[in-house]
Amino acid sequence: MGKKSKAFGLLSAAVLTFGLAGCGSDGGSGDGSGLDVGIVLPTKDEPRWVQDETRFQDALSDSDYTTEILFSQGSSAKEKENVETLISKGMDVLIIAPHDGTAAGSAVEAARDEGITVISYDRLITDTEAVDYYVTFDSVAVGEAQGQYLIDQAEGSGIPLYLYAGAASDNNAFLFFEGAWKVLQPKIADGTFVIANSGEAEALKDKAELSRDELGSILGQVTTNWDPSEAKNKAETHLTSAGADMKGDVSILAPNDGTARSIADVFASDGAITDYTITGQDAEKASIQYIIDGKQSMTVFKDVRTLVEDAMGMAVDVLDGNTPETTATYDNNSIEVDAKQTDVIVVDQENVQQELIDSGYYEASEFEGLE
Repeated sequence: MGKKSKAFGLLSAAVLTFGLAGCGSDGGSGDGSGLDVGIVLPTKDEPRWVQDETRFQDALSDSDYTTEILFSQGSSAKEKENVETLISKGMDVLIIAPHDGTAAGSAVEAARDEGITVISYDRLITDTEAVDYYVTFDSVAVGEAQGQYLIDQAEGSGIPLYLYAGAASDNNAFLFFEGAWKVLQPKIADGTFVIANSGEAEALKDKAELSRDELGSILGQVTTNWDPSEAKNKAETHLTSAGADMKGDVSILAPNDGTARSIADVFASDGAITDYTITGQDAEKASIQYIIDGKQSMTVFKDVRTLVEDAMGMAVDVLDGNTPETTATYDNNSIEVDAKQTDVIVVDQENVQQELIDSGYYEASEFEGLE
């Protein structure tokens, strides 16, 4: 049910020693030449990325390097403009979570042309050689944890399985689905689950490993584009067309918390759905409340504090002239990118207190119904 995340501590000794400055700081940079680290995040419209901004600010508040955080608001054009703005300020290291992994290529190529080290953050930038490092959660493990949770909760056979995925423009969406398919496929093939909403997935149900194109064909049918409204509309369409044999007790692979809540609300409102198990990801506050209330089954907790620690530690290594530690490589369709992976953990009603409250990630006062 997912790998245990390593315990979060203070920033690494390197970060504590060399530090990084508060967001938008006007103080002097580490080498006196300008902006040290530029950070570009995809949008302020998803709680996940606002959370990341806060964690970066917390990590960088007492240090000597200068940083600036900019948001792309779901626009690749704005993303490129943000990178150009940071380049003009003399940035040495770029940490970027791309809105669109392929479209971001031209932006990071401009940075690379200026001798800037590019760290792809959480989402992999694809189809370009202009990526030096990748800091990520183990995205395949996220999908595996989601799929395994559905398997662990399954009773009997012939259980209707509704599949949903993230945006086809996000490489992580492929990795999440790949991981989920890896564990779910044997249980689809043996009849434990019956695919309810994807003809493409049904046609591939006997295939354990899918090519990128085959994954793309399924994602094309079940993508939510990470948009809760689109997820809601798709779920409504699927339930409207589903026969009685595809209702009752069902299992739902939802790619993240925002889409999970929307999909769960739709399924909960259908009188022919007697029970549902639904996955999530990101441990958003609203979904933690849903889990406490029994409206969402689980979420994959990705401790942003640890991801930020890894990203900033890597940036400091670069600024200090050292080679960052990496633990894996990822193929971005152009090169093998050196990466550092951060582990994930499954959270449900049984361990929400231990993993999210006792660990200090959230305050108990932020939720109702905690025992």
